[in-house]
Amino acid sequence: MKIAVIGSGYVGLVSGACFSEFGFKVTCIDKDETKIAALNDGIIPIYEPGLDDLVARNTASGRLSFDTDLGTAVAEADAVFIAVGTPARRGDGHADLSYVYAAAEEIAGHLSGFTVIVTKSTVPVGTGREVERVVRKANPSADMAVASNPEFLREGSAIADFMRPDRVVVGAECERARAVMSQLYRPLFLLETPILFTSLETSELIKYAANAFLAVKISYINQMADLCEAVGADVHHVAKGMGLDKRIGPKFLHPGPGYGGSCFPKDTLALVKTAEDAGSPVSLVAEVVRYNQERKESMADRIIAAAGGSVEGMTIAILGLAFKPETDDMRDSPSLDVIPRLLAAGARIRAYDPAAMEQARPLLPASVDYCSGAMDCITGADITAVITEWNEFRALTPKAIHDSMAGNVLVDLRNIYEPANSVAAGLSYSNIGRPVPDSD
Repeated sequence: MKIAVIGSGYVGLVSGACFSEFGFKVTCIDKDETKIAALNDGIIPIYEPGLDDLVARNTASGRLSFDTDLGTAVAEADAVFIAVGTPARRGDGHADLSYVYAAAEEIAGHLSGFTVIVTKSTVPVGTGREVERVVRKANPSADMAVASNPEFLREGSAIADFMRPDRVVVGAECERARAVMSQLYRPLFLLETPILFTSLETSELIKYAANAFLAVKISYINQMADLCEAVGADVHHVAKGMGLDKRIGPKFLHPGPGYGGSCFPKDTLALVKTAEDAGSPVSLVAEVVRYNQERKESMADRIIAAAGGSVEGMTIAILGLAFKPETDDMRDSPSLDVIPRLLAAGARIRAYDPAAMEQARPLLPASVDYCSGAMDCITGADITAVITEWNEFRALTPKAIHDSMAGNVLVDLRNIYEPANSVAAGLSYSNIGRPVPDSD
């Protein structure tokens, strides 16, 4: 079987590379000539552990190729995956589906033989029906079916998530489409991976419902962390006690500065807008959207409070810029809210991230000083603030941090250091939701 993937961004590139690893012939297509040229030269445009080796291996085997022209690849394909971006639309928060529909119209002109057109992009309920309408209008004689196959890839572990997923969801309503999708995922079926076939609408909603639930879980533990601070409890123990309940589970119960990234912010907002349009509002998710933005903005206030109420003229070392470790993704990262607010308060900012500094430069004020490493960033700083929990930062000892700084304030927004050890090292330590012992 042959596959064409329209869009060679995060989802399209990872999916295409993984399908080629399954043994299928895959062509990844993108209109960005620079990106395609780089991929053909073996240069991966995103940071994702293991992706460079996967792409190199399957390109060398002839199973994976890259092109700017979709014509031949679509004409030969048994399945065409639409994996273009669906960003939040400016002004109203709805998902911008213009790239999806443009891709569908272009695909329509090159179909040959029975083809399954699969929406891999995260799209609101009803998009699959509209994709079918667009294709039928452009090519009334097309022998095709539309399917929905949402991705559940976590940045930083996307290859493992594709190769060993919790489940595969497929919205397909004709037997021929189900047969093609079953064949594509046969390697996972042999591993007894649950494969759930549903209607188009159900498949589309599963993706949004899952992401929104995880966003709610993150916001819930963040509010519990604030309550722990108010009453003297330890949020880590609260989270562990909750997570041991099998009905709840331990994942996504890690307090921090709020969620970001390519999925949760836009997907929660799109679900809220879809629900409002359907006359069935999801008020719980709407409150999470509001609360999460407020939380990210409040993190600068925490840092200022830890410094005694003012950071005027102080140098602050920011460890971590990406929204999470093992990615260079800056979309809706808490650092984008924290750093400008600290600069506005009169601070000087030094910053370091193992992967995201080039992506951060055009998004942050020009006055930010980017450093070559964690210790370089910390050296001479009055305050150190941890925003992203890279393992590289976990390896730093509180004593090494203290001895390198000019000041002694450590604001740990990811709770990667032990309070007692930090205080014992001479640091004025603050975190999210855990008691800190007195320095004496």
